[in-house]
Amino acid sequence: MIKVNLLLPRKEKKKVGIKKEITVLTVAVVLLFIGLGAYQWKIHQNREEILGRIATTKNEINHVKSLSTEVNRAKEDQRVLQEKLNVINSLRKEKASPAKILEEVSVQKPEKIHLESLRKEGSRLGIEGVALDDETVANFMTNLRK
Repeated sequence: MIKVNLLLPRKEKKKVGIKKEITVLTVAVVLLFIGLGAYQWKIHQNREEILGRIATTKNEINHVKSLSTEVNRAKEDQRVLQEKLNVINSLRKEKASPAKILEEVSVQKPEKIHLESLRKEGSRLGIEGVALDDETVANFMTNLRK
């Protein structure tokens, strides 16, 4: 009778099992390195994108700072111009003041008075002149007060 052994001997089974385990381990290690490489590549891409955004933001900050200095310069110029306008307006107001004073004095001045000088210092008005009598001077001063 002939015996046919369909089962592999135990040593050969162990060799096949070890080969399978080594193959699975090798494939797992290779897949692990591929996964880690892909993860590292993705992290690198994210880092590059974030660094690009940081650079763009820094450029925007510098641009805004330059605009801020321009705005401050413009505000200072505006303040200086406003001061100049205020001086011009005050001069315009004061320019008409002597003419009004002279007109008012000439309208109120009686014919019996002769004026020699007229001085304005701040809100005070100094008048020097000659009159024929005291009553004319009193009337003239009363008219000026009105």
